Amino acid sequence: MLRSHRDKQQSFELVSLEELVPQDHLLRKVDKYIDFSFIHEKVSPLYCTDNGRPAIDPTVLFKMIFLGYFYGIRSERQLEREIQTNLAYRWFLGLGLTDKVPDHTTISWNRRTRFKDTTIFQDIFDEIVLQAISHRMVGGRVLVTDSTHVKANANKHQYTKERVLQNTKDYMDELNVAVKEDRRNHGKKPLKSREEVNEEKEVKVSKTDPDSGYMIRDGKPEGFFYLDHRTVDMKYNLITDVHVTAGNVHDSVPYLSRLDRQRERFGFQVEAVALDSGYLTTPICRGLQNRKIFAVIAHRRFHPRQGLFPKWKFEYDAKCNVYRCPAQQELPYRTTDRKGYRQYASDPVQCRHCPLLDRCTQSRNHRKVVTRHVWEDSKEWVRSNRLSPSGKQLYRKRKETIERSFADAKELHGFRYCRLRGLPNIKEQALMTAAVQNMKKIAIPPGSPGETGVTPCSSRYQTIMM
Repeated sequence: MLRSHRDKQQSFELVSLEELVPQDHLLRKVDKYIDFSFIHEKVSPLYCTDNGRPAIDPTVLFKMIFLGYFYGIRSERQLEREIQTNLAYRWFLGLGLTDKVPDHTTISWNRRTRFKDTTIFQDIFDEIVLQAISHRMVGGRVLVTDSTHVKANANKHQYTKERVLQNTKDYMDELNVAVKEDRRNHGKKPLKSREEVNEEKEVKVSKTDPDSGYMIRDGKPEGFFYLDHRTVDMKYNLITDVHVTAGNVHDSVPYLSRLDRQRERFGFQVEAVALDSGYLTTPICRGLQNRKIFAVIAHRRFHPRQGLFPKWKFEYDAKCNVYRCPAQQELPYRTTDRKGYRQYASDPVQCRHCPLLDRCTQSRNHRKVVTRHVWEDSKEWVRSNRLSPSGKQLYRKRKETIERSFADAKELHGFRYCRLRGLPNIKEQALMTAAVQNMKKIAIPPGSPGETGVTPCSSRYQTIMM
């Protein structure tokens, strides 16, 4: 006998929302292990205490935002609809079956007005990291950093060309002192001081999102993007830092300042870092060596002019301070330029009759010049770290940590594309995406069903990470 259940829609039942949400639901675990009470304390200075209409509980407001990032719901209007019909979402927000869901415009209004020009999203991200530290899930001793591109909400064909100032180098003062000292040690006169020259370059500026940057990289898509510079702790792959820049900013520019911020904000005693080849610059190598941090940075391949000897064919003799060419002729020190490069030049008389001249240089005066930075020792120190057994083992963990973190953000949390426009809004998206990723790590212990992270590595740095 067939029966219709249509009448069930009109029936009344006595139910408990607590019983309808499965005990193993992700939101139950998040609510159990994450303490959201700090939100009210962080945002209370932004609310008026004795005027206006009663505000929505800020904890409920931010939990709504978290739900959107937990499940990759890009539209806040759609988020409101999902909460109306999803019992687990209502339970997480503390709403009953008949309670009205806060309007989606509340989120956008607070973003445009109350939270504008504040650090609230950074503060919330930092608090989640501090809770991870309290759960002993962050060691703060081995960090891995990289960047990923996020497509801006902008048409790559709609732009104007403008001339902008180059990024200032925060290490120039230290470099100038090093150049002056190096010239003095070699018996050279100090360089004449010159007025500061602000170098400019022509860039493409989007008409729809001027804060984004036009990115052109080998093997990467071309267009307007943002870069998410992210750092993860190798112990359980918790994200410890997020920094967003335009897509045309080099990876190495914000690195050292963001590393110092983590050490100051969370008290990290960083002992080792692993970086991609984009960070293999002399200032970064120098900065990490000065901080006494074991640095492993991928090798960057340089392609010399076809048919000529690569630079590594010229052997440097530190004791005599000379280079020796493949024909075993010495290239003595000549001078040190403003950019910090020592120049070692050959004798044209000897080179003119050398059988290897055609493979050495194509200069008209038959002189070969090899350059070496005053901080080149730091780069060689990093290179030796990379080739060591512990360095090789440490670098192999990159793809299991930072690359996995980016993949989860893009595949599971909608971080492949920018939801809104403007650098502040993209920072919010990056910080909140990283925050919910950390919440999931804290709520789902490593090794348990549904866990998407990595277990602690078994290298010599296991003791460091613990």
